[in-house]
Amino acid sequence: MNRLEDLKLQIMEFDERLRPIAQRSVDITRPGWFERLQAGMPPLEEAGIRKEVEKLLADLIEIYAQGPEEIRITIRRFFSEYRSFAWAAGLSESKTSATGLRQHLILFSMKDQGRDSRDALLALQHLYSEAAGAGIDPALLLREVAGLSSTVNKYGMGSTCDMLLKYCQGV
Repeated sequence: MNRLEDLKLQIMEFDERLRPIAQRSVDITRPGWFERLQAGMPPLEEAGIRKEVEKLLADLIEIYAQGPEEIRITIRRFFSEYRSFAWAAGLSESKTSATGLRQHLILFSMKDQGRDSRDALLALQHLYSEAAGAGIDPALLLREVAGLSSTVNKYGMGSTCDMLLKYCQGV
């Protein structure tokens, strides 16, 4: 079995463990719902798999950044197919260092806007603001990761590549 198949099997396992958490209903009509949601345990912690998922993400990021377009397409497809995993997948590395920002931008590229380009734009805005606030000029990293990203306009608001290039101009 090749490395991508091994990684896919891990994603499938994590997706299964995260699905009950991801699909848990939230009663937004109940007072204090947002505060309770924010105070809750992060999904990877609740599932007891943070360390394993971060190792998997590090492997995926390395393969994604160094591999050909076919591999990047396959990894983006994993994030599209395994929604609970994609929803919970996150890095604990700081976004306020060049290395950390690069990791987060590559994860952003792998998620390829997820299920909603508006949420993706907000996430990108947050990444950009944190980096700029820490004195990092993210333009070079944004261009690098844009070159790895999809050029498909999935939701009519531009491709992931377009979004990253827009932020190179210092939105």
